[in-house]
Amino acid sequence: MRTAEVTRNTKETQIRVKVDLDGRGVARLATGLPFLEHMLDQVARHGMLDLEIEAKGDLHIDAHHTVEDIGITLGQACARAIGDKAGVRRFGHAYVPLDEALSRVVIDFSGRPGLDYHVKFTRGLIGEFDVDLVHEFFQGFVNHAQVTLHIDNLRGDNAHHQCETMFKAFARALRMAVERDPRAQGAIPSTKGTL
Repeated sequence: MRTAEVTRNTKETQIRVKVDLDGRGVARLATGLPFLEHMLDQVARHGMLDLEIEAKGDLHIDAHHTVEDIGITLGQACARAIGDKAGVRRFGHAYVPLDEALSRVVIDFSGRPGLDYHVKFTRGLIGEFDVDLVHEFFQGFVNHAQVTLHIDNLRGDNAHHQCETMFKAFARALRMAVERDPRAQGAIPSTKGTL
């Protein structure tokens, strides 16, 4: 069972994330941030993982701490669920369009955190959601999942479309990377023998 549940409690947020990497794409989300929940639902559905997230944060200040801490906790849960990475593909990539928008995401469960993020949103807010927080979410995820992640929004005129293509491409790349490779026969996908 490639599942994990992680709880993170700070003075700013209380987060609980449960993930099943071999799920059916079901999401149960309660974060107080409807747009982020829309994006996380894309991660579950297109990543074919089951995802439960409960978050309470200092939203009376702004959404920064909550979004970042959800990224951190999701990263921790994915790292626990994938374990020693034996037999997985390790690398994943996806291009996803939505009308005029197109994004590319490439991920490596390398054990080395690194985010290369090239996104220029066409506006600063999607509804009430600050688009700067997308970077914070992915930075938190990368640091705690111990992955290398490249995100490129290649084009787009609508900020909602830009963001949605990024999250869908992330989901598809994640799904590919954590997928079991039957030809690997349980081997660690590295010439070093460890990740």
